[in-house]
Amino acid sequence: MIKKEEVIEILQTCYDPEIPIDLWNLGLIYNISINEDNVDILMTLTTPGCTMADVIAQDVKNKLLAVRSVAQVNVKTTFEPVWEPNMMTDLGKEKLGFKVKKANENEEWE
Repeated sequence: MIKKEEVIEILQTCYDPEIPIDLWNLGLIYNISINEDNVDILMTLTTPGCTMADVIAQDVKNKLLAVRSVAQVNVKTTFEPVWEPNMMTDLGKEKLGFKVKKANENEEWE
């Protein structure tokens, strides 16, 4: 049986064609469910009008089905909640040029 960490690694090789950041770090993956050899992915897109939705979903399916322990992949797209930039990981934010505040950075100094 595939592990969630392995699914995440695979999702990090799937990209939104319009943004050079993988689906995981963009914060587009809402849920990963694994049951034996079946993987269900609940995801969103950066915009409801994205014309690449089918291409992105098929890329996810193809890459997960390439794993021997995966027999079936279901990718469902939702817009609840609507994606917002703050859903990105720190790595995603950094890749897009957003300054990510480190835990040890203080706004005040004395």
